[in-house]
Amino acid sequence: MASKTDKRSATYNQLESGTERSRPILHQNAREIQPYGKIAKLPIALDEKVCAASAENLNQVLADTITLRDLYKKHHWQVAGHTFYQLHLLFDKHHNEQDELVDTIAERIQSLGAISLAMAADIAETSIIPRPPRGREEVPAQISRLLEAHELLLKEARTMARQAAEAGDDGTNDVLVSDVIRTNELQVWFLAEHLVDVPVVRADEAKAASSGG
Repeated sequence: MASKTDKRSATYNQLESGTERSRPILHQNAREIQPYGKIAKLPIALDEKVCAASAENLNQVLADTITLRDLYKKHHWQVAGHTFYQLHLLFDKHHNEQDELVDTIAERIQSLGAISLAMAADIAETSIIPRPPRGREEVPAQISRLLEAHELLLKEARTMARQAAEAGDDGTNDVLVSDVIRTNELQVWFLAEHLVDVPVVRADEAKAASSGG
C-alpha cells in the first residue's frame, strides 16, 4: 500500500508533467556581451571615436544628474521650517524633472552604441558632486548645496556640448543644450529666488527711504 508521501510525489509529478518548456530557467550566468567603455558600432553616421568620446562625457553628466536627482529627494524628505510645504513640493518636482533627464541621457549613451552607468556604486565613484552629510541641514544650506551641484553640472554640460558640436555629434549636443542645460538653468532660477532676503509681510520702509526709493 502506497504511503502518503508516495501519493503526494505522484500528484506533483502529474502536475508538472508537460510543463518543462514553460518553466523559467533560473540561476543563469554568462559573460558580458558588451564590456563597459566599448562601442557597438551602430549605423548612425558617426565615427566610433566620436561616439566613444561623447559617451564618456555623457556618462559623467549622467552620474552627476543621478546624484543631483537623489540630492533633491534627500532634501524633499528632510526639509523643515515654515516653508516646508512649498519646498517639499518644489524639491520633488525638480527630482522628477532630473529623473526624466537621467533617462534621456542614458538612452543617448545607448544610441551611440555605448553602455550607460546605472548602479549606485558606479555613480558614487564617478560623480564630482560632493557627498552631503547624512543628517538634516537647515533650509538655506540645503538650497545652497543644490545650487552648487547645479553649477558644477552646468559647467561640464556646456564644455561637453561644445565638444560634441565640434565633433559633429549634433544629437549629443542637442541633449546637452536642449535638455540638460535648459532644465538645470530653470531649476537654478526657482531655487535661487528662495535665498533672496526680502521682507515677508511688510516692506522695509527705512531701507527704501535711505536708498532714495
